[in-house]
Amino acid sequence: MASAVHNYDASSITVLEGLEAVRKRPGMYIGSVSTRGLNHLIYEIVDNAVDEHLAGYCSLIRVTLEADGSATIEDNGRGIPVGMHEKGVSAERLVFTTLHAGGKFDNSAYKTSGGLHGVGSSVVNALSAYLTVKVKNGGFIYEDRYERGNPTIELADGLLPVIGKSRETGTAINFLPDDTIFDKTRFREEDVKSRLHETAYLNPELTIVFADKRKEELEVIEFHEPEGIVGFIKDMNKSKEAVHDIIYYCGESEGITVEAAFQYVNEFHENVLGFCNNIYNAEGGTHLTGFKATFTNIVNSYARELNILKDKDANFTGADVRNGMMAVISLKHPDPRFEGQTKTKLDNQDAAKVVGKITGDEIGRYFDRNLETLKNIIGCAEKAAKIRKTEEKAKTNMLTKQKFSFDSNGKLANCESKDAARCEIFIVEGDSAGGSAKTARNRNFQAILPIRGKILNVEKASIDKVLANAEIKTMINAFGCGFSEGYGNDFDITRLRYHKIIIMADADVDGAHISTLLLTLFYRFMPQLIFEGHVYIAMPPLYKAMPSKGAEEYLYDDKALDKYRKRHKGPFTLQRYKGLGEMDADQLWETTLNPETRMLKLVEIEDARMASEVTEMLMGTEVPPRKAFIYHHADDAELDI
Repeated sequence: MASAVHNYDASSITVLEGLEAVRKRPGMYIGSVSTRGLNHLIYEIVDNAVDEHLAGYCSLIRVTLEADGSATIEDNGRGIPVGMHEKGVSAERLVFTTLHAGGKFDNSAYKTSGGLHGVGSSVVNALSAYLTVKVKNGGFIYEDRYERGNPTIELADGLLPVIGKSRETGTAINFLPDDTIFDKTRFREEDVKSRLHETAYLNPELTIVFADKRKEELEVIEFHEPEGIVGFIKDMNKSKEAVHDIIYYCGESEGITVEAAFQYVNEFHENVLGFCNNIYNAEGGTHLTGFKATFTNIVNSYARELNILKDKDANFTGADVRNGMMAVISLKHPDPRFEGQTKTKLDNQDAAKVVGKITGDEIGRYFDRNLETLKNIIGCAEKAAKIRKTEEKAKTNMLTKQKFSFDSNGKLANCESKDAARCEIFIVEGDSAGGSAKTARNRNFQAILPIRGKILNVEKASIDKVLANAEIKTMINAFGCGFSEGYGNDFDITRLRYHKIIIMADADVDGAHISTLLLTLFYRFMPQLIFEGHVYIAMPPLYKAMPSKGAEEYLYDDKALDKYRKRHKGPFTLQRYKGLGEMDADQLWETTLNPETRMLKLVEIEDARMASEVTEMLMGTEVPPRKAFIYHHADDAELDI
C-alpha cells in the first residue's frame, strides 16, 4: 500500500483545458466506439478509485451493471472534492466538465496514478446520455447530474446541493452510455470481470465487488487476492504443467517500484503481461523491454558459465529464453508516459533502466541459490532453440519452393497496386465463391485467396504439421511478413503486403467454423496482425428483400429482417443466401467487396490473457471446459436455422 500523501481538497484540482472535442472524436480518448471502448468507460472510473486506494484511502470498490443498461461505480475513498475552486465553481463540477482537470496534476494529492491524463471522468461524462455523481464528504452527501456532458443542476453560489448526511466518505457514479455515439451500449460482463480480477491481483489489499443486475438471477462476485501477482500466476497456470515453483521479487529505485512474478510451464509459447500503475499495457513498453533484455542476458551468461552453451554456440534468442514463460511485471511510476489515452504502451526510458537493474540483482541472487531451477529454465531455452532451428529450415524450404504469384488455378489472384496501405486480401472458402470474388473485385487493390475447406486447427497441431499445411503455407507466402513472431525471428510486420486481411466466409455454421480456425492461426502464429488492426471479417447479407414496389434492399441479419417487415408496407419476395457462391459478381461487389457500401468487422483483442485462455479452451484438446463454456453462453449464440 502506498503511503498516505497530503491534503486532497478543492485546491488540488488543476485545470488545463476545455471539453469540446470528446464527442466529436471519442476514439482519441477511449480507443474506439465498439464494445471495447464502451467497457473502457467503466475502467476510467475504476482507475480513479484505484488511485484512491494507492494513496491509502480506499479499500472497497463496487461495480454494478444495472438493469437499465447503466453502470454504477462506488468507492469508499475520500470523495471527490466539492469545495469552491479558484475558478468560481465546485471542484467536482470542474472534474466532470473540463479535460485535464483532476488531482493527478497535483503531486501532493497522488504519489502514483493510473488515470494520469486527468480526462477519465470528463470523457465518461461527455460520452454518456446521463451521468449522476453522489459524493460523501465532510459529513454530507452531495449530488450532481449531467446529460451528454452538460450539467442539469443549477449551483447555488457555485456549490453542489446537499441531499443528505453521512459519516462515510466516497464517491458513487452512475452513467448510461450514449447510444448515438456507441455501436452497442450493452457492457460485456466477461471483459469487465476479467479486468476487475486483474486489478484485484495487482492490489492485494483491495476488495472489488462486481454485480450484474441485467440477468434473471443477480450475479455477485467478490474479487480479493491477498497473494497478489503470485496468485495471478497461479491462476494463469492452473491447468498447465509447471516446470518449477513461482519466482517472485520486488524492489524500488529512483522512486519507481517494480514487482514481478513468473513461472515456466511445459508449453511452447510465452505470455508476459505488463502493467503500469494498475493499467494493463497491451502493447508492452519500456518496462517489458528492460525485463526481457536483462533476463535474456542473465540466462545466456549462466548457460555459458555452466558450459551448456559452448564457445562455438550462438546465444539463445529472447524468444528461446522465454519459451514457456508466464510472467506478470507490475510497475508503480510517479510520472508515467503512455502512447495514447488508452495507455496500451509505456514510453518511459527510466522504466527500462530500473526494471533491468532490479531484475538483474534479484534474479542473479535467486539463481545462485536455486541451481536446479536455473537448469530447468535453461533446458526450456535449449528445447526452444532446437525447434526454432528446425522451423527456420522448414520455412526456408517452403519459401523457395513456392512463389508469390498471380495465377488462375485456384490460388492467389493478386492485385496490381504495390501500396500495402491501400491493398486488401480476401480469404475466401471454396472455388465457387472464389471465382465470383475474382470476377467481382477491383483488381487494382483487391486480391483474392481461395482456400479449400477448413484449414488445420493449429491449437491441436504440432509445429511441423502447421508448416506442412498447403493452405497455411499459401497464406504465409501471400502476406509476405513471415511466420510466427513468437516462434522465431523472421516475422516482420513492416513487410505485410496488405493492410486489410479480410476473412470472407458463408454466413452459416461452417462459415463461422472456418473463420474461427483462421483467427486461431493468426492469433497463435501472427498475433501482430490482430494487435495492429489488420484482420477483418466480411459481413455478407443473409437476405435480399425484393418488394413489388420500391427499391430492393439487402438485409444482413434476422434483426434487420424483423425491422424491414415492421416498416415495409406491401408484399415482397425474400431471397435467402445460403452461401457466397449463390451471389453473382455484381451482388458480391455491391454487398461485400465495395468499400463504399460493405460492412466489415474489425477483429480486436482487449484482454490478452483471457483471449489466450478462451482460445485454448475452445480449440484445444480438453472437452469438459469447452462443453461448460458452450452451455454457459448458449443464450448468446446466433443460430443459423
